Amino acid sequence: MVASEIRALFAVASRPEVVSLAGGMPYVSALPLDEFGGMVGELIARNGAEALQYASAQGDPRLREQICDVMALEGVQACADDVVVTVGAQQALDLITRIFVNPGDVVLAEGPSYVGALGTFASYQADVVHVAMDEGGLIPEALEETLVRLRREGRTVKFLYTVPTFQNPAGVTLTAARRTRLLELAAEYDILIIEDNPYGLLGFDDEPMRALRADDSERVIYLGTFSKTIASGLRVGWALAPHAVRAKLVLAAESAVLCHSSFSQLAVREYLSTQPWREQIKEFRLLYRERRDAMLDALDTLMPEGCTWTRPGGGFFVWLTLPEGLDAKAMAPRAIAERVAYVPGTGFYADGNGRRDMRISYCYPEPDRIREGVRRLAGVIENELRTLDTFGGVGHRRSSGVDTPGPEVF
Repeated sequence: MVASEIRALFAVASRPEVVSLAGGMPYVSALPLDEFGGMVGELIARNGAEALQYASAQGDPRLREQICDVMALEGVQACADDVVVTVGAQQALDLITRIFVNPGDVVLAEGPSYVGALGTFASYQADVVHVAMDEGGLIPEALEETLVRLRREGRTVKFLYTVPTFQNPAGVTLTAARRTRLLELAAEYDILIIEDNPYGLLGFDDEPMRALRADDSERVIYLGTFSKTIASGLRVGWALAPHAVRAKLVLAAESAVLCHSSFSQLAVREYLSTQPWREQIKEFRLLYRERRDAMLDALDTLMPEGCTWTRPGGGFFVWLTLPEGLDAKAMAPRAIAERVAYVPGTGFYADGNGRRDMRISYCYPEPDRIREGVRRLAGVIENELRTLDTFGGVGHRRSSGVDTPGPEVF
């Protein structure tokens, strides 16, 4: 187990003088906190004995029914009996990996991929093989080439892990045509798909994309969470799995935590039952769209020539690629000195790639802070380019092995 690139940034990102474009923290202050507090008080007054007691490892039955209603917004028709409530989607991913992966097994993942998933796969000694993606998401032709090569080498592929909608970290979305082809390839090569979908309801322009799970109930395990649409501190997520896999997930959950927090589950259940949660999601979408627009406008105006970036239609993140010759990981300490934080791209690859890339987030800072953060970041990149031009890349080569500073440095 190794520390993630993001974890090492938390200490410095919390300093008020630093504009953090690093973390993917939802803006929970947009919730009606007074009403939420009153709701929780009523919950304890009425159902405190239940909310503060042990519970089933599969999760509260009524909450699982409500989760099915949430997934229906993305075309998923599900039975509550096939839902397992987890401590965020992260625990669901850990349990699935524990069930399926033996040391040395191959897990396919987009390149770049979610850093929390890569840490989980590494802890179970999986061999992560990245599959290329572009502005339309994972490239089916690249996936098929990879599957053919691995089959020829006699290697076991346990599953494909994908964040198909407003991907973390790249912000791109898998097109409808590619979703169809992805399911065809999974059937042809007999592999599972782990569909991680934390941002699916947070699109800025269109109705939610149809989930992969909506078109294949036997080969796709769907992971969801309320961390982005309600509050991350509640730590309530879920897995929707074929029945046989669901049974193993419950056993794995029992061995990991015995049962999950009854209080958090009932708080989410109460929220979905009594609060206008669909309207709240609309408010989140408008808020994040305004911040996305602020970031893209600032990037268009301020970034030096040679930088490129994605233009997400939802979610939290933009993926920025530096000009040739620059190193985002080596540049990170100098960005901190200029009071701006981002996550170097290497944290989102298992194979050392991503040195020219970075993930920048617009979900938490106010629009004016986003613009100021981009201004500071652009200044750092311009200084790097001047140094590169002056020394012909010597400085870059010397710094390329420097690790991102840990919390004690920040």
